[in-house]
Amino acid sequence: MAIHVKEAKKIEACGNKPKIIMEYVGRVNTHTDGVSVAFMNSPRGWAEPGQTPEFDEYTLVLEGVLHVKTKNGEFDVAAGEAVIAHAGDWVRYSTPQEDCKYVAVCNPAFSPQTVHRDA
Repeated sequence: MAIHVKEAKKIEACGNKPKIIMEYVGRVNTHTDGVSVAFMNSPRGWAEPGQTPEFDEYTLVLEGVLHVKTKNGEFDVAAGEAVIAHAGDWVRYSTPQEDCKYVAVCNPAFSPQTVHRDA
């Protein structure tokens, strides 16, 4: 049976500035372990610690620019572009240039226990 998700739940974000995370599907809002879908709104100058998650993360940028740093380099993901970060690979996200709105899909669902953020 289909489930109509009528609203998202706000999740506390990690980073140097306040960032809005609205989870539509995932462990918090729908008690879904297999996948999470969240809308992110990051302010200019936001950065989070690096992470080596146990999940694949698929990110679609809707507005602005998301900066992505990996062990092999770094690049900007602009509106209309996407990035895939695979489980077990170190990655760090930031929005140094401008505000950024994007959707993140994690498979399996994001959890604080499986993200493995840098100290």
